[in-house]
Amino acid sequence: MNWQEVRKIARDKLKPYCRVCPICNGVACAGEVPGMGGVGTGASFKANLEALGKYKLNLSTIHEVRNSDTSLELFGEKLSLPVMAAPITGTTYNMGGAITEDVYCNEVIAGSLMAGTIGWTGDGADPLMYGSGIETIKRNNGKGIPIIKPRAQEEIIKRIKLAEEASAIAVGMDIDGAGLITMALKGQPVSPKSPKEIEEIVKSTKLPFILKGIMTLREAEIAYDIGVSAIVVSNHGGRILDHTPGVAEVLPEIADKLKGKIKIIADGGVRTGVDVLKLLALGADAVLIGRPIVIAIFGGGREGLKIYFDNIKNELKQAMLLTGVENVRNVSRSILRF
Repeated sequence: MNWQEVRKIARDKLKPYCRVCPICNGVACAGEVPGMGGVGTGASFKANLEALGKYKLNLSTIHEVRNSDTSLELFGEKLSLPVMAAPITGTTYNMGGAITEDVYCNEVIAGSLMAGTIGWTGDGADPLMYGSGIETIKRNNGKGIPIIKPRAQEEIIKRIKLAEEASAIAVGMDIDGAGLITMALKGQPVSPKSPKEIEEIVKSTKLPFILKGIMTLREAEIAYDIGVSAIVVSNHGGRILDHTPGVAEVLPEIADKLKGKIKIIADGGVRTGVDVLKLLALGADAVLIGRPIVIAIFGGGREGLKIYFDNIKNELKQAMLLTGVENVRNVSRSILRF
């Protein structure tokens, strides 16, 4: 099986929720929420790719680098590449239901581990969605990261305890899910959180706590001040607020102030190893990938995901070699032209 075969199978299974476009850029699926598109005009989804596209790489072949290293350590785990599977739920109402939530979670975690990285699991309108991820992480000796929606405080802390019982690597909350319509429609209210509320959540666990959905320097600094271990710079794939900037547009400002003080993960529009390298150069320590993971799982299960991650790793390694980057832990912004 190769990536093109995976895509062909996924296209059949995901109809009409995802067209598996040649370039996954949010144009064909604009406004399709529920579904795989971006909310409203789809501008926020498209902005993620447009922001990345504005940066070019400076080709460099006069240097001493001979074997670029793509590995890093994150939350005490050695990863073979600085890329992880983003937390995604809703296989029934967003993806057509050809794969169940349980199977999706299981294949994401298993495929990520096969590729030498980590899968993240999500939370959703059906309370069983979070449970599917927790059970999968538990079966895989804690090798996964569950992310919780911004529910009521007691509900979040209850789910954190489940993550601890599963021996998860870390746990987090996607604060950017505060306005999800699907949650409200299913009687699972979510809302923004005050700094005091987030601090209470952080202090409720000894696990590294991740806050996903940061798009301003101000909120990144709040996260750092209240003890968050890592932030994910993300606009939720453009699925919650129309007309936000792209992740690559806001990432440098955040990294310039907080790089080295807090782990910075970027999530938005990553499709290739070159995209990964761009975000590392802009200040990310690692990245998450979302929609292509869905295509990989629907088209080939864990093997399809390993194929995709292997492709990303090879593209990243090649791009590093041709820009003079020795390892992913130290990527200079000077490799970019913008």
